[in-house]
Parts: sequence; C-alpha cells; structure tokens
Amino acid sequence: MKVLDEPFYGFYLSNADVKIQHPCHNEIVRTMPNDAALVLNQIRALSTSHHVFVKGMAHHYLSDAPEFILKWHNIILIRHPKKLLASFAKVIEHPTLDDIGIKKASEIFTYLTSEGKTSIVIDSDELLKDPSTYLKKICSLLQIPFFEAMLSWKKGGIPEDGVWAEHWYANVHNSEGFAVQRTSDQPLPEYLESVLAAALPYYNILKNHILKND
Repeated sequence: MKVLDEPFYGFYLSNADVKIQHPCHNEIVRTMPNDAALVLNQIRALSTSHHVFVKGMAHHYLSDAPEFILKWHNIILIRHPKKLLASFAKVIEHPTLDDIGIKKASEIFTYLTSEGKTSIVIDSDELLKDPSTYLKKICSLLQIPFFEAMLSWKKGGIPEDGVWAEHWYANVHNSEGFAVQRTSDQPLPEYLESVLAAALPYYNILKNHILKND
C-alpha cells in the first residue's frame, strides 16, 4: 500500500483563487507538483504495482467533472460542519464555505452518482462508535483485507505526512488510536455561524448516504 497525503494541494494553491493564507503556502507550492497531470502520472505509476491510498481534500479537485476519479474507489469522509469549523478555525481563523470542502464533497458525490459510480460515504461520528466494525465494513466494500493494526499507531508523524503536518496534525500525532477530539465540544465563534448555515445543506445531502456502523 502506498499513501499520498493531499497530493493535489500544490496544484490547488497554485491554480485556485484562494483568499486566505495557508500555513506553509510557499513551501507547498515550491515542493509539490503544480500541475494536476503530474500528480495523476505519479498516482498511475504507483498503482501499477501497489494499492494507492490518496488522502485528498475535495476542494483540491478544481474540475466540476474530475473524470479521473471515475476509475477510483472513492471514499467521502464527512464530519458535522460545526465540529469541522471549530477545528479548522484553530489553524485558519476565518474559513469560507469553499475552504472547508463540504460543498465540493457533495458536488463530487453527485457527479459520481450521475456517472453511475458508487462512493462510500463515511461519517466520523459513526466511525468513532466502533472503529473496528466500521473499518471492517469499509475494507469489505473495497475488497481489501482488514488488519487489527489499523486501529492503533505510534505517537508522532509518518514519512508520508505533508509539510503542513505540524499545523494540522497535532492531535493525531499525539494520539495512539481513535478518540473523540476535544475541539468537537468547543462552542463555535459567532462569526462562523453563517458558514455553518451554508454548509449544513451539503452535509445533510451526504449524511443521507452514510455507511452505518451497526
């Protein structure tokens, strides 16, 4: 298994009209491919001899119809926008709807469905109810083996982490397994209420299609 951490991030920052400053912006653009075709070539090359897990952000795929994902097994991970925004705002204080990706994730789901493709929608709250059972279901749908080692890990980062890891991955780097994040229980700043209201309809569309953990 080969793992790629947000391989389209450099492409996104180089080509999208990004209004906010992302941590490590210059380093990301300097060290990562700025052309989507180069990223796809990398993924294709790896896939000739390995399963490839691409951890991506929906809004990094700038096309309204990203045809390349039609050949992939697509998993869409969602989190309640209130929890997502509370966490996101700890790094980028004033995110917009486009910055958090839920709208784009909903659009990608609709696109895949319109093309007759099935995607697996998973919810972080469902996952945390019983990680073992949920991961077994996901692996079964993907036709890959489940291993107990998927449920725990050593503290600290991994070589595949992006250069932005120190800004975004502090909680996971300090963990050894699945757990509810404290950020989830923090009150949402009032200035983010309008973003929450805009995000909820897209979240609810995807919520109707989640893989249940029961």
